Amino acid sequence: MTPSPASVVSARKLGLTFATADGPVTALTGVDLEIAKGDFVSFIGPSGCGKTTFLRVIADLERPTEGTITVNGTTPEDARKNRSYGYVFQAAALYPWRTIEDNIALPLEIMGTPKEERKKRIERVLALVNLTGFGRKFPWQLSGGMQQRASIARALAFDADLLLMDEPFGALDEIVRDHLNEQLLKLWAQTDKTICFVTHSIPEAVYLSTKIVVMSPRPGRVTDVITSTLPKERPLGIRETPEFLEIASRVRDGLRAGHSYDE
Repeated sequence: MTPSPASVVSARKLGLTFATADGPVTALTGVDLEIAKGDFVSFIGPSGCGKTTFLRVIADLERPTEGTITVNGTTPEDARKNRSYGYVFQAAALYPWRTIEDNIALPLEIMGTPKEERKKRIERVLALVNLTGFGRKFPWQLSGGMQQRASIARALAFDADLLLMDEPFGALDEIVRDHLNEQLLKLWAQTDKTICFVTHSIPEAVYLSTKIVVMSPRPGRVTDVITSTLPKERPLGIRETPEFLEIASRVRDGLRAGHSYDE
């Protein structure tokens, strides 16, 4: 099957097996997936199911051992060299001795972006994540949620069309997480990025996504791809609606079906 011209990520029979001292470990097997431009795709499944591994394959941080994958119609390696994506990790990973604006500037400095252009980009992305006025603060002067927003700003500074997010809100309390979920949806609407988002939270996956990819325990397989019928405008209260609960129920059923509790 040829990938659609609109596909940002296209995987065909993708597999990845790690060689370990205890023998081969299959992290992913038979993954077929299309991610279209402008999609917000959440990956959900139990720990060890290959969610993060798949993100790392997109980012060319891991190499598949079977099948094929393209990113923007090229290999993941070429996409990485073309700086086609931004990556947001589980921890904010900010350098404590650099101010927020200097943390955001670091990859731009490495890329050789001129100083005036760096300044414009930093101002723009700080505004996008509601951190205008905090650029000269140090990470330790910001809350956990603000640090994660700064991390998102750093990823956005590349101005890449694809944003990879590996459980960025997993360590935050529920109130802060809800707020950042709202902020992320607004950011997505403003920028029209394609977002791949790893989460363990069913409500978070349903609230944020246009598509939810349900994965099985290792070896990681895609057991269901659920297209959301929710409107693009999503106040937090939508989580109490029958439509939301119906999608959440399908995700939950998919997770149960893919998991053997007798192992």
